Order: sequence, then structure tokens, then C-alpha cells
Amino acid sequence: MRQTRLAGEPAEYAEAREELRQAEIELMRRRERVAELRRGLPAGPVVDDYVFEEGPADLHAGDEPARSVRLSELFSAPGRDLIVYHFMFGKQQKPACPMCTMWIDGFNGIVDHITQNADFAVVAAAELPELRAYARDRQWTNLRLLSAGASTFKYDLGSEDADGNQDSTVSVFTRDDTGAVRHAYSVHPRMADDIQERGIDLLTPVWHLLDLTPNGRGDWYPSLRY
Repeated sequence: MRQTRLAGEPAEYAEAREELRQAEIELMRRRERVAELRRGLPAGPVVDDYVFEEGPADLHAGDEPARSVRLSELFSAPGRDLIVYHFMFGKQQKPACPMCTMWIDGFNGIVDHITQNADFAVVAAAELPELRAYARDRQWTNLRLLSAGASTFKYDLGSEDADGNQDSTVSVFTRDDTGAVRHAYSVHPRMADDIQERGIDLLTPVWHLLDLTPNGRGDWYPSLRY
């Protein structure tokens, strides 16, 4: 099946667009192969049952005390996977990362769809009051927001260095039949020495929409305020 031709479309354009369509199909199949390889990873290592701090579900309920929650308690039912986004906010990362903020803006809108299939949480090194105040400002009303400031979770998973510098990371965990939590997969923006910020592009539609345009993404970078 060829791409539908528009009235008055030059033959040169039609040929180039067909070549592009075939390349898009090839890319889609390659992405599916990568996803298949990811799903086929063997069981990962058991990880500590880290403890986080979580506030009340209502972001405006500032008088309610925080509570401790373990990593294993983030799984809502047996057989479900857990996705954790490591937010670059807290310790040496002040203010919050603009790119992380853009991603989390999107997560807030789609999390109800995600949680039909997997559990989801956002973890930051920032102290809980600071994290919740920022979430109120961004109107992140749908997300499970956790502070890991008192644990080694972010350091152990590679999203924090010994000096407290933060990095954005996505980690996936499973829980086996014994109840132990296992690390299944993590990905960082830095894929190689010469690929610094492309590892988690797929987590936001912004770059992909810009890539559809003749001007492309260029050197545009998100901001906390526009």
C-alpha cells in the first residue's frame, strides 16, 4: 500500500515521501524488536526494599503527616510491574530539572491509562514538603510522588552520584512469588559517551512532534516557565 497522494503533488515529492514511509516502517519494526529483547531479559537481581516518604493523596492536605512506604508496597496487586521515574530534583539539583518537569507534566495526564497495566510512581531526592509544593505549582494531581532523600535508592539505581548530583532515569521492577522485588530494567538519558540526552526521548511526545516538522527539534530545550 502506497502513501495517499495529494492533488497537485509533484512526482519528486511523492517518490521521496514513499522512501520515507518505507524507512518509517523499518524503524517501527526495529522498535518492536528492541521491545521484544527488553521483555526477554532474564530475571534481574533482588533489590533492597527501600523506604520512601509519601504525603497524603490530596496535595493540598498540608497538615496531614507524611507516611513511610516501602518499594514492595508500590505494587498494587500480584503479577503487576512497577515503573519508577527518577525526578532530577533535590540535593544538588535546584531548581527542578526543566526536562524532567516536561516529562512529568505528560505523565500526569496519562497515568490513569498506564495504571491499567502497570503501577507508576515518581521519586525525587527533594524533601517531601518541597516536592509537594512543586507538584502543586505544576498541578500534578494524579501522580504518586515519593521522596527518597533519606535512602540510597537513587544512588544505587544510578540516578544520583556520591556528591548528590541528580540524573533522570526510568526503572522497572517486578515482584517474584516470594514477594522479593527485582530490578527488571533501567534506562538513562546518557546512552554512550557521545550520546548524552537521547536515551529516554520516547517518554515524551514533544520531541517526536517537533521531529515531524521541517525545522525539527533544533537546539530547543524545555523551560520551567514560558
